[in-house]
Amino acid sequence: MRYVSTRSESGDPGLPFCDILLQGLAPDGGLYMPLQYPSIDPHTLEVWRTLLTEHGYAAVAFEVLRLFADDIPEADLRGICERAYATEVFGDPVVPVTEMEGGLWLAHLSNGPTAAFKDMAMQLLGQLFEYELSRRGQVLNILGATSGDTGSAAEYAMLGRHGITVFMLSPQGRMSPFQQAQMFSLNDPRIVNLAVDGVFDDCQDLVKEVNADASFKVRHSLGAVNSINWARVVAQVVYYVVGYLRVTAETGGVIDVSVPTGNFGNICAAHIARQMGLPLGQLVLATNENNVLDEFFRTGVYRVRSSAEETSSPSMDISKASNFERFIFDLFGRDGARVRSIFAADLPGSGAVDLSGTPEFAAIAQRYGIVSGSSSHADRLATIAQVADHDGYVLDPHTADAVKVGRHYARPGSRCWSPKPHCR
Repeated sequence: MRYVSTRSESGDPGLPFCDILLQGLAPDGGLYMPLQYPSIDPHTLEVWRTLLTEHGYAAVAFEVLRLFADDIPEADLRGICERAYATEVFGDPVVPVTEMEGGLWLAHLSNGPTAAFKDMAMQLLGQLFEYELSRRGQVLNILGATSGDTGSAAEYAMLGRHGITVFMLSPQGRMSPFQQAQMFSLNDPRIVNLAVDGVFDDCQDLVKEVNADASFKVRHSLGAVNSINWARVVAQVVYYVVGYLRVTAETGGVIDVSVPTGNFGNICAAHIARQMGLPLGQLVLATNENNVLDEFFRTGVYRVRSSAEETSSPSMDISKASNFERFIFDLFGRDGARVRSIFAADLPGSGAVDLSGTPEFAAIAQRYGIVSGSSSHADRLATIAQVADHDGYVLDPHTADAVKVGRHYARPGSRCWSPKPHCR
């Protein structure tokens, strides 16, 4: 499997997985994508269902990841998956599901070390980084940005790993006290927290600007743990596969998913799983008041805000969604020049997308199954109260956003599952 930038020239032969693992952002400022998605057929899914039953999450993670990381020897990759998804890290089973009222299921992604869904990818990323740096005899300085959950999950995943130092930018005063305590209480010289006077988008812009300086990046051995790193996204594909297998254990068929998202990373993984052939129906994109993505999927206009609004689901307080570029790359038929004309930072109006009235926008719902909606503070409170009354279960506010929007799009007789990203 080879990978190219979303802004690459036609005919680019691409790079292997382990090279892009350590790079994070591509030198041209784009995000890495595989030259093509591997396919999952019904027989393969049934084989994986048996593997999940008999050997657990790590066995399925290995099967999915080896499709994307074929430059890692299989025995080594299997060991990486087994260490990353050990039951002592995530409990047993890893990613259980709970059936709720009206055909809704919750996939529990918050059972890791920091009680955030980012643990599902970060624990794997920590193992992959340490493995590849050891093979190459190199060190890595990770520069990341967080709205809360990425930071703590990354720091706990990288803590104590040989050859890795983490520099994490976070918006001052914009994280929950729990997230702030998790990050700022780590007393290790290789974990450096930097509070930025601004919002998450400012932190993310700084990371991208530094990564765009190719010589500086090489000179200081910079890497990334944000979902600009492809390994983060592909690790999330795994839990969509496992969630599907668990929900459909007795009946099979197609299910819808409702995903709370701010940076388009989580639902980007669902999009990729669907493109691979996982039987997902609607992909319901749920935002909070920072509804840049919802606006695009309703109107065809992607309009970055000057600043993100502070809300009660703070990990989604993002007004510029990095992984949106990956979706546009697919939408434009993997035309890197066309993507570059929109997103390259040195072009006038970079990042603005207006596809209203175009064939591409008209085809989104049918071709990719993506629909969207937004949720407010009042919606979150009402959804949390309603689920607590009917199911005896207390949702976190991010999941409440997904449940609220998912129920809006619920189809008669359909099943839907929503990842539960936080347990705070």
